[in-house]
Amino acid sequence: MEFIGYIASVFIGISLGLIGGGGSILTVPVLVYLFFVDAVSATAYSLFIVGLTSAVGSYDYFKNGLVNVKTAVIFGIPSIIAVFLTRAYIVPAIPKEIFSIGNFVVTKSILILVIFALLMIAASYSMIKKGNGISHESENGRSFNYPLIIMEGLVVGALTGLVGAGGGFLIIPALVVLSKLPMKEAVGTSLVIIALKSLIGFMGESSETIMNWQLLLSVSAFAIAGLYIGVKLSKKIDGAKLKPAFGWFILVMGIYIIIKETIIK
Repeated sequence: MEFIGYIASVFIGISLGLIGGGGSILTVPVLVYLFFVDAVSATAYSLFIVGLTSAVGSYDYFKNGLVNVKTAVIFGIPSIIAVFLTRAYIVPAIPKEIFSIGNFVVTKSILILVIFALLMIAASYSMIKKGNGISHESENGRSFNYPLIIMEGLVVGALTGLVGAGGGFLIIPALVVLSKLPMKEAVGTSLVIIALKSLIGFMGESSETIMNWQLLLSVSAFAIAGLYIGVKLSKKIDGAKLKPAFGWFILVMGIYIIIKETIIK
């Protein structure tokens, strides 16, 4: 299964490079079901992998002036605080057994995976639906809705800390709608925010989590290799056309996780 896991790790990066997001939401399922990492540790591992891959991916956007530093700071600070506090205090405080229904016990791992699956389903909807009303290039009326940006940063940071996903599918629409950023600039700024909050959130990880650094670095290396493949493919393939198909795949994965964790036990 490890071989399949490393192949899947490449696709994490390809997705990020080709369609500008979505790859991070594959990381936890890959770690849990292909590398057999427990769910709680997988969310921590995902923060490192997603953070490092996003940092590498943001380099070209920085080089081409497609990162809005002001927005990254306004959105990033509350997001970083939320993800750090979630990993340091909230996740460790969740009991190993939440409640039971008959012989079925809802554990901490099951709860996290079900929340993650629901997030996957929400992400799939944003990828599948057409005509979401987001302007891709308009820069007219550039303004900053500070309260909403800060609130969105807190919510995304908390979700990232809980389930280990970067949240690009939430961040990019927020940057376009609330900060009036052009799409390319929103993607670049999002990668910077994801990199910072994921890596700093990883630093807040409980000392109880045992880190398999060989696995972490190996999966990260394959994901980064996939990122460069995705970037090259994006010059030949319209990523926007592939996004709905990827959304359907994420939807099926989310439903599979819910069924596997709650019914097929």
